[in-house]
Amino acid sequence: MAAALALPVAVAARSPLLAWRDPVYIAAGLAGVVALGLLLLQPLLAGGYLPGLRLRLGRRVHAWVGAGLVAAVAVHVGALWLTSPPDVVDALLLQSPTPFSAWGVAATWAVLASALLAALRGRLRWRLTVWRLCHVSLALVIVVGSVVHAMLIDGTMGLVSKAALSALVVAAVVKVVIDLPLLAKVRWRNGSQRPRVSSRAEIRRPLQR
Repeated sequence: MAAALALPVAVAARSPLLAWRDPVYIAAGLAGVVALGLLLLQPLLAGGYLPGLRLRLGRRVHAWVGAGLVAAVAVHVGALWLTSPPDVVDALLLQSPTPFSAWGVAATWAVLASALLAALRGRLRWRLTVWRLCHVSLALVIVVGSVVHAMLIDGTMGLVSKAALSALVVAAVVKVVIDLPLLAKVRWRNGSQRPRVSSRAEIRRPLQR
């Protein structure tokens, strides 16, 4: 896990494309790489797949990493704004000629919406199923938008490290979505057989014999 997160940052930091670039531009690029790495942690924390972390603690760390993700995206967009304000305005208005911009903007807005949804969870009187469905839907938009955005950019990460990290992010989010109890409920409502849970009486019966 440490290698999956650190290697893309190291490759980007040593990229020859950063030669003669100003610090603000370098910060923008590295913040984007860090944000993509944090996307790998988020589904693993939410699903309790990281060893050594209980599910409840993992979800607390999930919230902290989410805050870090928002900060990384803010640094990425803010530094790009300082580097070239017209390009950022065109991207936000979906008028940029570069195809990767629209995917990045979609992922950015989804990150902000997901963070707002998480912050207002206690105030929103939504059923947990509805809230989780919205949160997962936004997470899918974030992952798809971020991965496509990264893969379309001929940037500092390098093709191999970028493709490997993107594949891990997609695999992690697919694994968590498949394992979600919410998805199991949806499948059952659509006609699948509901898993049968043995009652206490059925469990005790063989012991009584």
